[in-house]
Amino acid sequence: MNKIVGKEYFSDRVVKFEVEAPLIARSRQAGHFVIVRVGKKGERVPYTIASADPQKGTITLVIQRVGKSSEKLCQLEVGDYITDMVGPLGKATHIEKFGTVVCAGGGVGVAPMLPIIEAMKQAGNRVISVLAARSKDLIILEDQVRSHSDEVIIMTDDGSYGEKGLITQGVEKVILREKVDLCVTIGPAIMMKFVSELTRKYEVPTIASLNTIMVDGTGMCGACRVTVGGKTRFVCIDGPEFDAHQVDFDEMLMRLKAYN
Repeated sequence: MNKIVGKEYFSDRVVKFEVEAPLIARSRQAGHFVIVRVGKKGERVPYTIASADPQKGTITLVIQRVGKSSEKLCQLEVGDYITDMVGPLGKATHIEKFGTVVCAGGGVGVAPMLPIIEAMKQAGNRVISVLAARSKDLIILEDQVRSHSDEVIIMTDDGSYGEKGLITQGVEKVILREKVDLCVTIGPAIMMKFVSELTRKYEVPTIASLNTIMVDGTGMCGACRVTVGGKTRFVCIDGPEFDAHQVDFDEMLMRLKAYN
């Protein structure tokens, strides 16, 4: 069992937890995720590790209330225990000195993007982070992103914060003014699709994290299968990150509708 030692509300539907998990905290890398279960009969749910503190032996998870399992988790308070937590799982993000890296995160996708931003900066890259949400109150982890970015561009649908517009407009603004060597995008599938289409037009290599479609996290259920470069891949064991220009986003979007 893993004890919750910190809890913070980003909004009424998005909660940040700091959880005791010393072994995971020591071995976790950017891109890794954990499987969480609340209650002995609870559903196994994958969540990307937003950050880790090896000295304290804790990891940070950012949870959005979307269904019964996430609701049960969000109801836990400091001092409560998560029944089971397994990880780190998945393949770590490939980190090297690329040059200028644009990190495009939408909504709660900023949480799994944060460790990638940190690692890319530590590798010597110029990091430009583009954060997007429907409104100001849904922009999360801004201060942490700023501390590891050379520049932060914020886009909101309603113009309540930053610039009014879509994340693609923020990304294109950067591409048009300077050479971008890599783009990393994490967020809703439809957002990643359009970021990918934009960067393809400008021939900017792009990585997309498809963690939004994961269910089981071990490759057993098959729910996270996607087509990448014409071949079937499983997000939880082959990813969660793939060459965005090779991902069949239309197929992925169609399959996501099954959960509606």
